[in-house]
Amino acid sequence: MFTDQQGNGLNGAGSQAAGLYNDAICAFNIYRGDPVALLDEAIIQSPEMPMAHIAKAHLFALATEPEAAVEARTVVDGLRAFSLDDRETSHVAALDHVLKGNWTAAAVSLDHHNMRFPHDLLALQVGHLMDFYRASARDLRDRIARTLPKWSPDMPGYSLLLGMYAFGLEEAGEYARAEDSGRAALDIQPLDCWAHHAVAHVMEMQGRAEDGIGWMKAREDLWTGDDNFFQVHNWWHNALYHLDIGKTSDVMDLYDGPIRGEKSAVALDQLDASALLWRVNAAGHDVGARWGELADAWDQHADGRLYPFNDWHAAMAYLGAGREDRVENILSSYRDAAEDDQETARWARQTGLPLIEGFAAFWHEDYRLATELLHKARYIVNSFGGSHAQRDVIDWTLTEAAIRGGMKDVAEALANERVALKPHSPVNRSYLTRAQNC
Repeated sequence: MFTDQQGNGLNGAGSQAAGLYNDAICAFNIYRGDPVALLDEAIIQSPEMPMAHIAKAHLFALATEPEAAVEARTVVDGLRAFSLDDRETSHVAALDHVLKGNWTAAAVSLDHHNMRFPHDLLALQVGHLMDFYRASARDLRDRIARTLPKWSPDMPGYSLLLGMYAFGLEEAGEYARAEDSGRAALDIQPLDCWAHHAVAHVMEMQGRAEDGIGWMKAREDLWTGDDNFFQVHNWWHNALYHLDIGKTSDVMDLYDGPIRGEKSAVALDQLDASALLWRVNAAGHDVGARWGELADAWDQHADGRLYPFNDWHAAMAYLGAGREDRVENILSSYRDAAEDDQETARWARQTGLPLIEGFAAFWHEDYRLATELLHKARYIVNSFGGSHAQRDVIDWTLTEAAIRGGMKDVAEALANERVALKPHSPVNRSYLTRAQNC
């Protein structure tokens, strides 16, 4: 039997299909190239190779896009006709959970999977991304910590675990260890976009904007390029550094160029675009017609059902573009959803609803209502979606609302929070000065 690079069996695979599968997983590991095309070719070569179908289903399920989710379900349904071994069956169980909107059940299923199959790199990476999508800082760190002792530095893919561990450590607030782990990963595999971005997160969370700009510039040839799926997100981090030190014109150049110049239809890229425009606007700068283009792009993804984190970012663009009907459609979908056990439905009702209502109140200059809603929402938002850096847009908006609403005590308290976390941030120091004088 042929195996993957970590020695896991590839049932039903011929020599060529096994090679294509391994190439696809390597592409997925460092977010470069087209792993789906490679998997499709592997399936053509060996149609009854379950892991090729399983990997493809994972990639579509993780896209958080309605059409991709439909495709993932089709692939998973097709796997019912296969005779699956224990490892393959375990993968399909996790896929079933996530495609029903139960991300935590899927992630926990993969926790146990990796206890049994610690060298299943695909499962480790998929589980890590599920932890990211459900905002589980602990499992982002501990999923890898549980598994690292089972690996050795000479195993293919070892550096990828170091990169994932770096991001988990960063989200858990262990910044020095995170940076060390990320840099160690890149010493082995310089093209690892995830490890690069983990170090970028450390610098963002520590308020090291100038260091961050230097980090991006020095390694730019390694994380940019047309074949790099993660380049927009890394450009977004670069833009945040520039925004923090007040270089707004550079931020907009980055937005109009590598962040949004290609009008990406990928939901993850649109998240970054929405969050950046909202921050720039909240900082008092007009972003013009950019909202309209982005709002139109969101129409294919923001369905009010699949993934509330996306809907919330779509709502930012819809508010900016004056498309109140689309915001109301999302809110109505949340309010009318049946009470059930689907995790994403609970996210929508408990977190997505107050977030979108709070952002809408801010946009309509009802700053007291925005402050009330967002102050509550920020304590529950860690139940879903993204990183601390991504979710910081909530505190940007909340602090700005308190200042604009003349709520001096609240504004000063919130600004003090921000300065305590990042004392050298010009944005945070500006918030404190404005709060003290509002």
